[in-house]
Amino acid sequence: MAENFKATVKEDVHQPKEAFTETEMLEQWMKYAQRMEDKGYRIIASLLTINDPTLENTTIIHELPNESSKIDFEKEKPELLGYLRGKLHNHDIQIHVKVNEALVVKKAFTNQDKYNRLLEINPNLELLKKMFDLDI
Repeated sequence: MAENFKATVKEDVHQPKEAFTETEMLEQWMKYAQRMEDKGYRIIASLLTINDPTLENTTIIHELPNESSKIDFEKEKPELLGYLRGKLHNHDIQIHVKVNEALVVKKAFTNQDKYNRLLEINPNLELLKKMFDLDI
C-alpha cells in the first residue's frame, strides 16, 4: 500500500533562456500564424496578425480590438507560448494581452501592402529584392 503514496520528485531541469530580438519574435509569430491559416484556423490566424505584438524584455504584448477576441486568443495562448519558447530557446517568454478598442487593424490587401508589411518584419527583404532584381 505504501508504494501508492510515493512522493513524486520534480527534477530541477534547466530551461534555456537565450536572448532574442523583436524581429526574431515577429518572424516566429508570423510563422505560427501561417501555420494556423494552413490548418484552417482562420480566426486564430487573423487574431495573431491583427497587428504586430511588441516585446518588453521577455514579455510579448499583443493588443486586440475587443474582449471576445481576447477570449478566443487566450484559448490558443498555451500552444503559442510553447511554440515560441521552443523556437526562440527561451522559457521565460510570457504573453500579455491588452484590449484596445481604438485599435486600427493593419491588413495587407495588395501585393505592395503585403511587401511593405513583410519589410516591416524583416528589413533584409529589400536586400534580397535588389540582389535578385525581383518585382513585387
